[in-house]
Amino acid sequence: MSGGTAYTVHGSGRPVVLVAGAGGTGRIWEHHQVPALTAAGHQVITFDHDTAGSCVGELATAVRQLLTALELPPCPLVGHSLGAMAIQELLLTDPHLASGAVLAATRGRPDAVGDALARAEAAYAEAGSRLPPEYQAFVQLVQNLSPRTLADEGAVAEWLDLFEIAALSSTSVGAHRPRSPAPDRLAAYAGITTPLLVVGFADDVLAPAYLSREVAAAIPGARYTQLADTGHLGFLERPDAFNTVLLDFLATLPTTDTGASHVH
Repeated sequence: MSGGTAYTVHGSGRPVVLVAGAGGTGRIWEHHQVPALTAAGHQVITFDHDTAGSCVGELATAVRQLLTALELPPCPLVGHSLGAMAIQELLLTDPHLASGAVLAATRGRPDAVGDALARAEAAYAEAGSRLPPEYQAFVQLVQNLSPRTLADEGAVAEWLDLFEIAALSSTSVGAHRPRSPAPDRLAAYAGITTPLLVVGFADDVLAPAYLSREVAAAIPGARYTQLADTGHLGFLERPDAFNTVLLDFLATLPTTDTGASHVH
């Protein structure tokens, strides 16, 4: 624990901090990204930030507090969706905390689909109702995965099981909180100087790839890559492809003079 935040340290070596999106569970990285990173000589820090429905600034503060409390050297930060947006803000205010960053399924401004979803979720939360887990699982399925995966009946069955288990673990109506609307921050991001890789997922409905591309274009020197046949959870849908671009980018970053982290 650090400042009330539950975190987990995996392996030893050069530290990397993984920041999940809305919902905030660090476990989302453990099946695919943590093994790949630890095998490559990294110490991986994941944490549960519990910021579903929170604004980007609140998550940026949580990440800052964790990095400061753990006294990490400047290290790579990897974020997905809300986690990526929070890292973008952190790089403006505290660039000394990061040696580089990978931003997946991110955005720098609102769009019509995202605004419609925010309004729908706000109305749903206000109604105080609760969808059956089977229906929640279906909604998650079509929102987060690519047409290629949806055409694979075996994969669909496995993903539905996972989404239904997640829905069942959320036991109260109050657990569903609407996400905050995305602000327009593209102009501000021109001030980011940290080495960056932005990863867009080609079939992402929740964070369309063109919005990720805009973030990369707004940040001087940022790289952009797009993964085919991937929806919003592309890092889980095609983990080998994602891990390849992640590790290739991390290998380009200079190591810090402080050496490996000793967080435990």
